[in-house]
Amino acid sequence: MKEKLNEILIAAKEEIGKVESLHELQQVKSKYLGKKSVLNGLMRKIGTLPKAERPKFGQTVNTAKADISKLIQNKQQDIKTKEYADKLESESIDISMPGRRKEVGSLHPITKVMREIEDIFISMGFEIAEGPDVEDEAHNFDALNTPEDHPARDLSDTFYIDDDVLLRTQTSTVQIRVMENHKPPIKIISPGSCYRNENDASHSPMFHQVEALVVDEGVTFVDLRDMLKIFVKKMFGEKIDSRIRPHFFPFTEPSAEIDIVCVKCYGKGCNLCKGSGWLEMGGAGMVDPNVFDRLGIDSEKFTGYAFGLGIDRIAMLKYKIPDMRMLFENDIRFLKQF
Repeated sequence: MKEKLNEILIAAKEEIGKVESLHELQQVKSKYLGKKSVLNGLMRKIGTLPKAERPKFGQTVNTAKADISKLIQNKQQDIKTKEYADKLESESIDISMPGRRKEVGSLHPITKVMREIEDIFISMGFEIAEGPDVEDEAHNFDALNTPEDHPARDLSDTFYIDDDVLLRTQTSTVQIRVMENHKPPIKIISPGSCYRNENDASHSPMFHQVEALVVDEGVTFVDLRDMLKIFVKKMFGEKIDSRIRPHFFPFTEPSAEIDIVCVKCYGKGCNLCKGSGWLEMGGAGMVDPNVFDRLGIDSEKFTGYAFGLGIDRIAMLKYKIPDMRMLFENDIRFLKQF
């Protein structure tokens, strides 16, 4: 029996030495120390031995079990140490190598232009006013002196959410809300998003506008003209002049269209301005007295002017962008230029 135990110990030691993983080690452990192991088989034969030899034999088998168990524990520790070392090596960071560069984002061209516009008007004493994108007809049309049969009220032009609820078609709604809640003098701009059912190279269903409103005693059309000239030169440079020409809007009287000298040819005539030397920028005019009367402002005492400019249009002209849709497609190659 002693020779048999020595053979088992030698075989176990040899097998444990060849093991390379914890899974293999578990199999070896079951083979030599499990319920159906060789050593347990020997223990079951103890009853066939003379009574005097049984204690010594049992002690010898238990010693063999302890030796094999010790070998397995040592091997298990060796395997874990090796696995940990391999993991450290495979996941180590070479601090001498350059790190992964994180891309830095930038402002969208519309955002850049909007902030520049705000800075220009703030420098001229204007305050910024904001209002909701979802409006009612009272603020979007009625208060702006827009007739009930005006085409702008049609479903083909305006996005209606409910019978009397819509996405605002202009930021003039903010001007109405300001005049409802503040007495003159008023000097504000209202930049923001607007929505109309249009979609082509020069129009988008969602676009951005900035509208200005000045209400005080003695405000004249000349003040409007001069303010526009100052803004245009600050935005596009001293070479770019502006002009106003007669037009019609329901909420201003008299009304005008704003043009600027072509930013490409400087008035000589090109494909951008279609040979005219001028580019259309937006609408303007003196606030219609009917608007003041509806809002409880004394139209005999106060006068005011208002104008609206397309921020997307300004961005296109400033950065020479040929198609408005490029501003909304989120093409990284395009946006990286800004």
